[in-house]
Amino acid sequence: MTQHQPNPSALRSLGSRGLPVPAYLSAHYWWAYVHPNAVQVFERQWLVNLILWGNYPRLSTAALGALGSPIRGSVLQIACAYGDITPRMVGQLDADASLDVVDILPVQLSNLAAKLEPDDRVHLHCMNSAALKFDSASFDQVVLFFLLHEQPADVRLDTVREAARVLRPGGRLLIVDYSNPVWFHPLRYLWKPVLKVLEPFARDLLDHGIDPWVPAALPLALKTQRRFFGGLYQMLSFERSS
Repeated sequence: MTQHQPNPSALRSLGSRGLPVPAYLSAHYWWAYVHPNAVQVFERQWLVNLILWGNYPRLSTAALGALGSPIRGSVLQIACAYGDITPRMVGQLDADASLDVVDILPVQLSNLAAKLEPDDRVHLHCMNSAALKFDSASFDQVVLFFLLHEQPADVRLDTVREAARVLRPGGRLLIVDYSNPVWFHPLRYLWKPVLKVLEPFARDLLDHGIDPWVPAALPLALKTQRRFFGGLYQMLSFERSS
């Protein structure tokens, strides 16, 4: 992937840089996200696609299609993502739409800023996904693209609650992540030992899917769901009811 110089307008929007790194990130994901050299290793389109067993183009295209073409209104992406999904999202924004991206790691925000051309519609913020600083009912769409499997259960639940809180009534919450594949899927058994070492919180999703992590008490109604690659991946679209 071609690296641009950091987008100055986006970098000015980063906000506070003094947030503590959550213990689970430091303990389990220092090698992938926290270490300053991590982006030099993982910000490669072919590698991101390989990690997802060749499914990155299909999954990212499905997510972008669900957001609309063009994408209208205000969109929040919770957590930066390696690969080209965010630049492609910006490319689909309507003229008066906006995209806000939050991440707790400044190194990830700086990496994303380097992938984006200057655009006044795009703003990056240093925030904790489990305690967003936005007002309630601030966004028309919220995207969680391969974030939940990296979070322990309590943080995951708080992230989903916060995503629902900042959605406007009638707004869409889009989640793409690992799920529970069909019983005969070879990766159901081969991939779990790998994830146990590298991504220890992902097993919850491989065992049960995404659904249990969207509490029934939230004002969210499931509208669409799609499964990919034998069910190893899942995309769920919810609408905020009130």
